[in-house]
This record gives sequence, structure tokens and C-alpha cells, in this order.
Amino acid sequence: YDPARHGRDRLAAMEGAPGAMKTICLHGPESVGKSTMATLLAAHLNCEIVPEYGRAYCEENGTDSSMHDLVVIAQRTAEMDKAAKARARDWLILDTDPVMTAVWAEMMHGRQDPWFTRFNDYADIYLLLDIDLPWVDDGLRFYGKAEDRRRFFDLSKAELERRGVRWALISGEGDARFEAALAAVEEIIDD
Repeated sequence: YDPARHGRDRLAAMEGAPGAMKTICLHGPESVGKSTMATLLAAHLNCEIVPEYGRAYCEENGTDSSMHDLVVIAQRTAEMDKAAKARARDWLILDTDPVMTAVWAEMMHGRQDPWFTRFNDYADIYLLLDIDLPWVDDGLRFYGKAEDRRRFFDLSKAELERRGVRWALISGEGDARFEAALAAVEEIIDD
């Protein structure tokens, strides 16, 4: 992989520009490569990743999350994101954010707590990763059936559309997936 070949110079052009810090949030159901993509983008952009707090929470407390648990996860995620934004200079990658936790609430409980409706500290762009990668059971995932993955994806997309945020669908495997993500990120520079 050659970063210069993929627009590194264009992405670097905004480094140090006042007020130019941009946030990129990975979005989508389980097992679509959000954490992998976050790592690749952070290495490419030389920036920090805010890790997924929900995973750590579930590792400690189990996966039978109540609505209260999801609100706690979302609130802590928002706090982590805010602290990282204060430190970031040019770019910040969010492995997820409360918008995705709102989708989890819909998927698990068929509704959202009012806290999710009030959340509006959005990323500059959301990269919705497609369900075109194989589902991998890692012990914390449980929506592996094709119809569950489709429903989860559809809820993820609908939440972005409902909130009116900027987003791009990212599909493909390997380099093609990463190149699609970079192309979407480059578009926010052009605006």
C-alpha cells in the first residue's frame, strides 16, 4: 500500500489549518471492519482513534444490555469523544459514537431512550461500512444471521438519514474498501 498514491498529499494539505480538525466516525453493524478501518485511517492520517467503549463495557458487564446500559455506554462514548476532540489537531477517528449506540437500542429493544434523540454532537462524516464482509463470531457478537445483518444495516443507514448527517457507504474488500473510505474522506476537504 502506497499512501502517496491514495491522496496523502491532499489529505495532508489541511494539516495545521485553523479550525480544520475533522472527525470521521465508523458506522454500521457488527463484523463489518469498523475497528480495522479505524486503525488503517488513523495510521494513514497520523491521528488518534477513540476506541469503542461499548465493547469494553460488554466485556466487563456482559452483552445482555438494558436500555440504561446503552445510555451509559453512549454517555461515556460522548465524553471520550469530546476529550479527544479537544486534543486533536487535524483528524480524529471515532471507532463509533452515540449515533451507533442509538441503532443498537433500536436493534435490541425496538426503541431509543430520549437521551439518544437529544444527542447532536455529530462527526464531520460517517463511513457506513457495508455488510459485504463475512460475519465473524468473536464471543461478543450475536447478529450473524443474514436477515439480522440486513436489518441491523438498514437501521444503521436509516439513523444516519434521519439525523441528516453527512455519510458515505463503504463497500468492497481489502484495498478497495480502504480506497473507498479515503475517497469519501477527501470529499470533505473539497467542501
